[in-house]
Amino acid sequence: MAKGFLNIVLHAHLPYVRHPEHDSFFEENWLFEAITECYIPLIGMLDRLQTDDINYRLTLSLSPPLITMLRDDLLQSRYLKHLNKQIELAEKEIIRTRQQPQYQKLARLYRRFFLNTLKTYQETYHGDLLSAFIKHQATGKLELITCAATHGFLPLLNISEAAVRNQINVGVETFKSQLGFAPKGFWLPECGYYPGLETLLKAAGIGYFFVDTHSLLNASPPQPNVYAPVQCGDGIAAFARDPESSQQVWSSKQGYPGDYDYREYYRDIGFDLDFDYISPYILDGHTRSQTGIKYHRVTGENDQKALYQPKIALAKAKLHAQDFISKRQQQIDALSSSMDTPPIITAPYDAELFGHWWFEGPIWLEHVLRLAGKENSQIQTITSSKYLQQNPNINSATPSASTWGDKGYSSYWINETNAWIYPFLHQASAQMENFVAELTGLTLSPTQERALNQAVRSILLAQASDWPFIMKSGTTSEYATKRVTDALARFNYLYESVRTGKIDERYLASLEFMDKIFPGINFRDYGVLKIAESTHQGNLGRPE
Repeated sequence: MAKGFLNIVLHAHLPYVRHPEHDSFFEENWLFEAITECYIPLIGMLDRLQTDDINYRLTLSLSPPLITMLRDDLLQSRYLKHLNKQIELAEKEIIRTRQQPQYQKLARLYRRFFLNTLKTYQETYHGDLLSAFIKHQATGKLELITCAATHGFLPLLNISEAAVRNQINVGVETFKSQLGFAPKGFWLPECGYYPGLETLLKAAGIGYFFVDTHSLLNASPPQPNVYAPVQCGDGIAAFARDPESSQQVWSSKQGYPGDYDYREYYRDIGFDLDFDYISPYILDGHTRSQTGIKYHRVTGENDQKALYQPKIALAKAKLHAQDFISKRQQQIDALSSSMDTPPIITAPYDAELFGHWWFEGPIWLEHVLRLAGKENSQIQTITSSKYLQQNPNINSATPSASTWGDKGYSSYWINETNAWIYPFLHQASAQMENFVAELTGLTLSPTQERALNQAVRSILLAQASDWPFIMKSGTTSEYATKRVTDALARFNYLYESVRTGKIDERYLASLEFMDKIFPGINFRDYGVLKIAESTHQGNLGRPE
């Protein structure tokens, strides 16, 4: 009999990056790497757990940009091209390392890994990874939830309620249209919460969401701990992150991924080998980048990295899974005697940590779920919706504003590197909302409606939290800046085009082709007022 519960939540998200105007594009690699190293390994884990009939529960949040990209024909074909290049490079490495048996052994491992990935992607799931997740959702063991439309950072969009509502509603509708059912839960981008946000979530049909630790400790009234959710509205609950389980997995120094036996992410042959040899396998052929083939382990802070030993790394992952479960059991033992309801440890993580940044992460997670699923385990995995179903009587409280970012609030998303974007985002949102109100009672042509729908897409794409995050981190800040400015420029063009009645339909079609996301979007939903059915033409430029 379980004395308490473990609520593991994986948040899978990547920004919308799709560039059909180029033959290939460097940042599309973000998706390709995540498919190979994270999403397919996680699907493999779920398939094995199902085959072995393991009694596990897991929550996976799929963001609307990721959902859209996984189903995009262009990106699917480009991913296969990318994966076949990896297979070709691994075969080339087997030949190159024939006088280095330990390296060749690893090269063979990578070839098997890439070939198995290809088989899973192409033969088992026919390029549709969402179908794999839907299959496991149907078993009742995996719960799929979603996120805001483009992962907009809602606390800083809150100058306009319409902007926040649109991010939430478009996100939920995208999930429903692509997966075929409504999500019960919602991942707040960056766990960014402000009091009152729950009202908009509830209106969208959401039953629960996640906040950071201090959001409940500083709630009104303050909560004694974070091991029970709170009711913060009419039928909507907030679960808070457990700091201890978070640090054990997230921390690069104190957490498991920093162990010296695990594979080193940053040491890749794309940077180590002769440029002429490696250039055919780099996306643009000119800039060194990750290839996915890495021969070294973490080893330590020194530059001399020891050779990776997979069997030792996998054994270490199993030991760390045992340690993780043991520590959660200790927490449950300490908490259960002092709480009226069974304690629940909520452990949320970015899904991309597992496999991409931490190569052994999916194996670690699989063993955690297997250990918790044993009949004699005193801690069981559970989903938030199942916990609420079993424990309907929980405290009522209003969480405090918070995020899971640096220092706990919004400083990572608004600072000297990125604050300049927000006046422009707010202005675009206000213009759109006011324009929708102005259009009440007017009949628009199909082209005008398309242009306004595309204008809303442009606002959403500019609002993505990824871009200010990248500006602050300094990784690909030039690209992030361009994404924001391009999206805002497109909005301004479309807005003025509709106002003046001078829409370039060919250019509009090219924008729709490049931003092939949210096909069911309706600009009318942006304002509080809805456009009434009417034959009144008004004076909105020329009907087309």
